[in-house]
Amino acid sequence: MELENANPLVFERKESRQLTSQEQDDSVVDEFDAREVYDHIRGIKDPEHPLTLEELNVVQESDVFVDDGSNTCEVYFTPTIDRCSMATLIGLCIMVKLMRSLPSRFKIEVRLTKGSHSTEEAINKQLNDKERVAAALENPNLLQVINTCLKDSL
Repeated sequence: MELENANPLVFERKESRQLTSQEQDDSVVDEFDAREVYDHIRGIKDPEHPLTLEELNVVQESDVFVDDGSNTCEVYFTPTIDRCSMATLIGLCIMVKLMRSLPSRFKIEVRLTKGSHSTEEAINKQLNDKERVAAALENPNLLQVINTCLKDSL
């Protein structure tokens, strides 16, 4: 199999966030924020490379928007090339990781960064259609690939 982007740029990983004593105290209620959501998705493995989405700069903390009060989470991601055939799969991986990590009260939207992909509108429509996502997750082969990408993520 030939890789679409055989030599992607690799970026440095952020240091793990050091938790404050207040964050470690289970009796303190803290709101979800962009950094916490980013920490959930940054370790997802790319489907084509043995690298994380963070290392490929596909996800960035500055492209994560969380409003705990209104129960919304929006994540933008940028494929390494504008014709990436794995963009929908990457988006599904992000969506599944957040569905598994955030409370069900959150409305999650995963979108391509504007102008980052040749079929951006179609992919965004697929990723944010609950029925399409549910149908995709019923496919055992696709779910296995997603679980492989999520395995060992932070």
